[in-house]
Amino acid sequence: MIVIKGAGDLASGAAVRLAHCGFQIVMTDLLYPTSIRRTVCFSEAILNGTFTVEDVTAEFAPDLRSISAIHAHNHIAVLVDPEAECINALQPEVVIDAILAKKNLGTKITDAPIVIALGPGFTAGADCHAVIETMRGHDLGRVILKGAAEANTGIPGNISGFTTERVLRAPKDGIFVELRRIGDLVERGEPVAEVNGEPIFSSIPGVIRGLLPTGTPVHKGMKSGDIDPRGVLNHCYTVSDKARAIGGGVLEAILMLQRRNANV
Repeated sequence: MIVIKGAGDLASGAAVRLAHCGFQIVMTDLLYPTSIRRTVCFSEAILNGTFTVEDVTAEFAPDLRSISAIHAHNHIAVLVDPEAECINALQPEVVIDAILAKKNLGTKITDAPIVIALGPGFTAGADCHAVIETMRGHDLGRVILKGAAEANTGIPGNISGFTTERVLRAPKDGIFVELRRIGDLVERGEPVAEVNGEPIFSSIPGVIRGLLPTGTPVHKGMKSGDIDPRGVLNHCYTVSDKARAIGGGVLEAILMLQRRNANV
Protein backbone atom coordinates (compact mmCIF):
# COMPACT_ATOMS: atom_id res chain seq x y z
CA MET A 1 0.00 0.00 0.00
CA ILE A 2 1.08 3.55 -0.78
CA VAL A 3 0.01 6.63 1.19
CA ILE A 4 0.29 9.92 -0.71
CA LYS A 5 0.17 13.08 1.38
CA GLY A 6 -1.68 15.64 -0.73
CA ALA A 7 -4.14 15.11 -3.58
CA GLY A 8 -3.43 18.09 -5.83
CA ASP A 9 -2.52 17.93 -9.51
CA LEU A 10 1.08 16.69 -9.17
CA ALA A 11 0.12 14.17 -6.49
CA SER A 12 -2.79 13.02 -8.65
CA GLY A 13 -0.62 12.70 -11.75
CA ALA A 14 1.73 10.45 -9.81
CA ALA A 15 -1.24 8.49 -8.42
CA VAL A 16 -2.54 7.83 -11.95
CA ARG A 17 0.77 6.30 -13.01
CA LEU A 18 1.02 4.21 -9.85
CA ALA A 19 -2.60 3.04 -10.17
CA HIS A 20 -1.88 1.90 -13.73
CA CYS A 21 0.85 -0.32 -12.27
CA GLY A 22 -1.53 -1.94 -9.79
CA PHE A 23 -0.55 -0.25 -6.52
CA GLN A 24 -3.18 0.25 -3.82
CA ILE A 25 -3.24 3.95 -2.97
CA VAL A 26 -4.54 6.10 -0.12
CA MET A 27 -4.38 9.88 -0.53
CA THR A 28 -4.87 12.52 2.17
CA ASP A 29 -5.94 16.15 1.96
CA LEU A 30 -7.79 18.99 3.68
CA LEU A 31 -11.51 19.01 4.41
CA TYR A 32 -11.75 21.97 2.02
CA PRO A 33 -8.98 21.39 -0.57
CA THR A 34 -7.27 24.39 -2.17
CA SER A 35 -6.17 22.63 -5.36
CA ILE A 36 -6.13 24.97 -8.37
CA ARG A 37 -6.31 22.44 -11.22
CA ARG A 38 -9.46 20.87 -9.79
CA THR A 39 -10.38 19.00 -12.98
CA VAL A 40 -7.35 16.71 -12.56
CA CYS A 41 -7.16 16.50 -8.75
CA PHE A 42 -8.31 13.52 -6.72
CA SER A 43 -8.93 15.94 -3.83
CA GLU A 44 -12.25 16.58 -5.60
CA ALA A 45 -13.43 13.18 -4.32
CA ILE A 46 -13.68 14.77 -0.87
CA LEU A 47 -16.30 17.19 -2.16
CA ASN A 48 -18.01 14.97 -4.74
CA GLY A 49 -17.79 11.46 -3.25
CA THR A 50 -15.99 10.12 -6.32
CA PHE A 51 -13.76 11.69 -8.95
CA THR A 52 -12.08 10.36 -12.08
CA VAL A 53 -8.86 11.60 -13.66
CA GLU A 54 -8.37 10.10 -17.12
CA ASP A 55 -9.19 6.42 -16.53
CA VAL A 56 -8.53 6.24 -12.77
CA THR A 57 -11.25 6.78 -10.17
CA ALA A 58 -10.92 7.86 -6.54
CA GLU A 59 -13.52 7.54 -3.79
CA PHE A 60 -13.89 9.52 -0.60
CA ALA A 61 -13.10 7.33 2.42
CA PRO A 62 -15.04 8.56 5.49
CA ASP A 63 -12.88 6.39 7.76
CA LEU A 64 -10.09 3.83 7.69
CA ARG A 65 -12.54 0.92 7.67
CA SER A 66 -13.89 1.95 4.26
CA ILE A 67 -10.51 1.75 2.53
CA SER A 68 -10.57 -2.01 1.89
CA ALA A 69 -13.89 -1.83 0.03
CA ILE A 70 -12.62 1.06 -2.09
CA HIS A 71 -9.46 -0.85 -2.98
CA ALA A 72 -11.60 -3.89 -3.85
CA HIS A 73 -13.04 -1.75 -6.68
CA ASN A 74 -9.47 -0.92 -7.80
CA HIS A 75 -10.11 2.69 -6.84
CA ILE A 76 -7.97 5.17 -4.93
CA ALA A 77 -9.14 6.02 -1.40
CA VAL A 78 -9.06 9.71 -0.38
CA LEU A 79 -9.15 10.63 3.31
CA VAL A 80 -9.62 13.95 5.07
CA ASP A 81 -6.42 13.69 7.08
CA PRO A 82 -4.17 16.76 6.68
CA GLU A 83 -1.68 15.45 9.25
CA ALA A 84 -1.60 12.00 7.58
CA GLU A 85 -2.28 10.32 10.91
CA CYS A 86 -3.47 7.27 8.94
CA ILE A 87 0.15 6.29 8.36
CA ASN A 88 0.47 4.88 11.88
CA ALA A 89 -2.63 2.73 11.46
CA LEU A 90 -2.10 1.58 7.87
CA GLN A 91 1.65 0.89 8.08
CA PRO A 92 2.15 1.41 4.31
CA GLU A 93 5.19 0.17 2.46
CA VAL A 94 5.56 3.58 0.77
CA VAL A 95 4.82 7.15 1.89
CA ILE A 96 4.99 9.97 -0.65
CA ASP A 97 4.96 13.59 0.48
CA ALA A 98 3.32 15.40 -2.44
CA ILE A 99 2.02 18.42 -0.55
CA LEU A 100 4.45 20.71 -2.43
CA ALA A 101 4.73 23.11 0.50
CA LYS A 102 8.36 23.88 -0.43
CA LYS A 103 9.28 22.76 3.09
CA ASN A 104 8.94 19.65 5.21
CA LEU A 105 5.75 19.80 7.29
CA GLY A 106 6.50 16.67 9.29
CA THR A 107 7.50 13.80 7.00
CA LYS A 108 10.13 11.50 8.54
CA ILE A 109 12.36 8.89 6.95
CA THR A 110 11.01 6.43 9.52
CA ASP A 111 7.38 6.82 8.33
CA ALA A 112 7.70 3.76 6.05
CA PRO A 113 10.30 1.44 4.52
CA ILE A 114 10.23 3.76 1.48
CA VAL A 115 9.67 7.51 1.91
CA ILE A 116 9.68 9.76 -1.16
CA ALA A 117 9.24 13.53 -1.29
CA LEU A 118 8.44 15.83 -4.20
CA GLY A 119 10.40 19.02 -4.71
CA PRO A 120 12.40 21.33 -2.45
CA GLY A 121 12.40 21.26 1.34
CA PHE A 122 13.63 17.68 1.73
CA THR A 123 17.03 15.99 1.81
CA ALA A 124 17.33 12.43 0.57
CA GLY A 125 19.12 10.36 3.18
CA ALA A 126 17.97 12.59 6.03
CA ASP A 127 14.18 13.04 6.08
CA CYS A 128 13.31 10.75 3.15
CA HIS A 129 14.89 8.03 1.02
CA ALA A 130 14.45 9.81 -2.30
CA VAL A 131 13.51 13.27 -3.61
CA ILE A 132 11.92 13.82 -7.01
CA GLU A 133 12.92 16.95 -8.91
CA THR A 134 9.88 19.13 -9.67
CA MET A 135 11.58 22.06 -11.38
CA ARG A 136 10.74 22.30 -15.07
CA GLY A 137 13.79 21.73 -17.26
CA HIS A 138 16.40 19.12 -17.97
CA ASP A 139 16.14 17.36 -14.58
CA LEU A 140 12.34 17.29 -14.20
CA GLY A 141 11.35 13.94 -12.70
CA ARG A 142 14.91 12.95 -11.78
CA VAL A 143 15.30 10.64 -8.76
CA ILE A 144 17.68 12.07 -6.14
CA LEU A 145 18.97 9.52 -3.65
CA LYS A 146 21.40 11.86 -1.91
CA GLY A 147 20.85 15.58 -1.45
CA ALA A 148 17.99 17.91 -2.33
CA ALA A 149 15.98 19.17 -5.28
CA GLU A 150 16.58 22.62 -6.74
CA ALA A 151 15.56 25.44 -4.44
CA ASN A 152 12.22 27.13 -5.02
CA THR A 153 12.66 30.25 -7.16
CA GLY A 154 9.13 31.53 -6.67
CA ILE A 155 8.81 31.82 -10.46
CA PRO A 156 6.35 29.46 -12.23
CA GLY A 157 7.68 27.30 -15.05
CA ASN A 158 7.93 28.77 -18.54
CA ILE A 159 5.07 27.81 -20.86
CA SER A 160 5.09 29.41 -24.31
CA GLY A 161 7.25 32.23 -23.00
CA PHE A 162 5.08 33.07 -19.98
CA THR A 163 5.93 32.48 -16.30
CA THR A 164 4.45 34.69 -13.57
CA GLU A 165 1.91 36.07 -16.05
CA ARG A 166 0.16 32.69 -16.09
CA VAL A 167 -0.79 32.79 -12.41
CA LEU A 168 -3.88 34.46 -10.99
CA ARG A 169 -3.45 35.74 -7.42
CA ALA A 170 -5.92 37.10 -4.89
CA PRO A 171 -5.74 40.92 -4.70
CA LYS A 172 -6.83 40.97 -1.04
CA ASP A 173 -8.01 38.83 1.84
CA GLY A 174 -11.59 37.65 1.43
CA ILE A 175 -13.86 35.16 -0.30
CA PHE A 176 -13.06 34.02 -3.82
CA VAL A 177 -15.83 34.10 -6.45
CA GLU A 178 -15.53 32.60 -9.95
CA LEU A 179 -16.62 34.80 -12.85
CA ARG A 180 -15.48 32.25 -15.44
CA ARG A 181 -14.95 28.48 -15.39
CA ILE A 182 -12.08 26.07 -15.96
CA GLY A 183 -11.97 25.39 -19.71
CA ASP A 184 -13.09 28.90 -20.70
CA LEU A 185 -11.00 30.81 -23.22
CA VAL A 186 -10.15 34.34 -22.06
CA GLU A 187 -8.40 37.38 -23.47
CA ARG A 188 -5.80 39.59 -21.83
CA GLY A 189 -7.44 42.00 -19.40
CA GLU A 190 -10.62 39.96 -19.05
CA PRO A 191 -11.98 39.53 -15.48
CA VAL A 192 -11.81 35.88 -14.42
CA ALA A 193 -12.76 36.04 -10.74
CA GLU A 194 -13.15 38.46 -7.86
CA VAL A 195 -12.43 38.71 -4.15
CA ASN A 196 -14.92 40.75 -2.12
CA GLY A 197 -15.91 42.58 -5.29
CA GLU A 198 -12.37 43.34 -6.51
CA PRO A 199 -11.76 41.66 -9.89
CA ILE A 200 -8.84 39.46 -10.89
CA PHE A 201 -7.87 40.01 -14.52
CA SER A 202 -6.11 37.63 -16.89
CA SER A 203 -2.68 39.00 -17.84
CA ILE A 204 -2.48 36.86 -20.99
CA PRO A 205 -4.82 35.22 -23.51
CA GLY A 206 -5.38 31.49 -23.09
CA VAL A 207 -7.55 28.85 -21.49
CA ILE A 208 -8.37 28.78 -17.78
CA ARG A 209 -6.62 25.61 -16.66
CA GLY A 210 -7.08 26.08 -12.92
CA LEU A 211 -9.36 28.13 -10.65
CA LEU A 212 -10.38 27.96 -7.01
CA PRO A 213 -14.07 27.24 -6.37
CA THR A 214 -16.44 30.01 -5.34
CA GLY A 215 -16.56 30.41 -1.57
CA THR A 216 -12.89 29.65 -0.92
CA PRO A 217 -11.33 31.93 1.74
CA VAL A 218 -8.14 33.47 0.31
CA HIS A 219 -5.40 35.82 1.48
CA LYS A 220 -3.70 38.56 -0.49
CA GLY A 221 -1.25 37.12 -3.00
CA MET A 222 -2.60 33.57 -2.71
CA LYS A 223 -2.43 31.57 -5.94
CA SER A 224 -6.02 31.33 -7.12
CA GLY A 225 -5.90 30.33 -10.78
CA ASP A 226 -3.81 29.44 -13.81
CA ILE A 227 -4.05 30.53 -17.45
CA ASP A 228 -2.52 28.24 -20.08
CA PRO A 229 -1.36 30.35 -23.06
CA ARG A 230 -1.42 27.29 -25.36
CA GLY A 231 -5.22 27.42 -25.27
CA VAL A 232 -5.71 23.65 -25.64
CA LEU A 233 -8.97 22.65 -23.93
CA ASN A 234 -7.95 19.00 -23.50
CA HIS A 235 -5.03 20.07 -21.30
CA CYS A 236 -7.56 21.14 -18.66
CA TYR A 237 -8.82 17.59 -18.22
CA THR A 238 -5.72 15.41 -18.54
CA VAL A 239 -2.58 14.89 -16.46
CA SER A 240 0.03 17.52 -17.34
CA ASP A 241 3.41 16.79 -18.86
CA LYS A 242 5.01 17.90 -15.59
CA ALA A 243 2.85 15.68 -13.39
CA ARG A 244 3.36 12.71 -15.70
CA ALA A 245 7.15 13.15 -15.61
CA ILE A 246 7.15 13.43 -11.82
CA GLY A 247 4.93 10.35 -11.60
CA GLY A 248 7.48 8.44 -13.66
CA GLY A 249 10.20 9.52 -11.25
CA VAL A 250 8.12 8.35 -8.28
CA LEU A 251 7.59 4.93 -9.87
CA GLU A 252 11.31 4.64 -10.65
CA ALA A 253 12.21 5.56 -7.07
CA ILE A 254 9.84 2.97 -5.62
CA LEU A 255 11.24 0.17 -7.77
CA MET A 256 14.85 1.21 -7.09
CA LEU A 257 14.30 1.36 -3.34
CA GLN A 258 12.34 -1.91 -3.26
CA ARG A 259 15.24 -3.64 -4.95
CA ARG A 260 17.76 -2.01 -2.61
CA ASN A 261 15.76 -3.00 0.45
CA ALA A 262 15.44 -6.58 -0.81
CA ASN A 263 19.22 -6.82 -1.13
CA VAL A 264 19.96 -5.48 2.35
